[in-house]
Amino acid sequence: MLDLSYFRSHFDEVAARLATRASVPSLDRFRELDRRRRSAISEAEQLKAQVNAESAEIGKLRREGADTGDRQDRVRELKARIADGDEVVKAVDAEFGELMKGIPNLPHESVPVGKDESANVEVRRVGQPREFDFPPKAHWDLGAELGILDLERAAKITGARFALYWDMGAKLERALINFMLDVHTREHGYTEVLPPFMVNSKSLFGTGQLPKFQEDLFKCEGTDFWLIPTAEVPVTNIYSGETLEADALPVKLCAYTPCFRSEAGSYGRDVRGIIRVHQFQKVELVKFTRPEDSYDELEKLTADAEDILRRLGLPFRTVVLATGDMGFSAAKTYDIEVWLPGQNGYKEISSCSNYEAFQARRAAIRCRGGKKSEFAHTLNGSGLAVGRTWVAIVENYQQKDGTVIIPEALRPYLNQEVIRPRK
Repeated sequence: MLDLSYFRSHFDEVAARLATRASVPSLDRFRELDRRRRSAISEAEQLKAQVNAESAEIGKLRREGADTGDRQDRVRELKARIADGDEVVKAVDAEFGELMKGIPNLPHESVPVGKDESANVEVRRVGQPREFDFPPKAHWDLGAELGILDLERAAKITGARFALYWDMGAKLERALINFMLDVHTREHGYTEVLPPFMVNSKSLFGTGQLPKFQEDLFKCEGTDFWLIPTAEVPVTNIYSGETLEADALPVKLCAYTPCFRSEAGSYGRDVRGIIRVHQFQKVELVKFTRPEDSYDELEKLTADAEDILRRLGLPFRTVVLATGDMGFSAAKTYDIEVWLPGQNGYKEISSCSNYEAFQARRAAIRCRGGKKSEFAHTLNGSGLAVGRTWVAIVENYQQKDGTVIIPEALRPYLNQEVIRPRK
């Protein structure tokens, strides 16, 4: 959530910056509310001045023995009008606060301005897409032919957009989770946590999923429990309502969790395979930093996520998202996109974002250096989305005979070099 006092005192500047984002609510109501609030406060100040003047006159008249009944009635009338004005301000502030919950974060000045993904800017490209001497297959065909991915039985068990992995398909998924966690904890300096896979509404508000994105979530009927859309939610809320010591920052956490998303509004997109599903696994990176360090830490977090792809030998590119393509809570986002030969294009495999104080303000996460206390900055990114990494390996390392070579970095986890058709 944005700082309310800054929002009010820099309204035109804030409005101009928000206008570069997509689907921003109209700010006309804010203008009207602010006008009403200023008017009510101004009137109340004038009335209080009149009360003070009348009270002084009443005191003078009493000392002279004069009747002050009419003036006392006048003071009571003025005080009633002041109370009414205070109620107006209270109601306006409450509505203002509710509306603020739907206002996205301000884009950082370094973010390219543009209405959608067409304005995203590529910042680097690593590795060259492999040139095949045969037509490369998509993972949904390869997975079925190898007997490691079964979408039909998953649909029977649950429904569309779920996956069932068999044998080396399941083992590859598990190997990727362990590999990612090992690299991030042993070499990148993150502390592993295993959070709950369900959270309450307060936690989802803290990271910005509620109230705006309720339709994208799965809720457990009759409870205040929601299935997590990403480990960002429970891991960020580990410190909700707490104050961190600035000297201990940055705090760097990583977590494996399943993730659950309704994918509302995505129908017709990536309908085949496991690119866009309702349940998937992910290893998430989360940082808590001092405000002055957060953009340096964003570069490091993005590099940590990229390192997984480098070690796996997968071609990728990194783009900085334009203002109109960023998520609700982000001030700046890098998307890392892996090359998928079966789809002949790059697909997002990680989004690395700096939220500045936006989430910390909603979740009341502060940091303190000496006597000074301020909101911390929060960051997170996938390190990586496991299912999409699985897809990238199967498609990029496929062979003409239908087998899949296992990247060297994963062989210690799988004790074999090739995935062959399951008998």
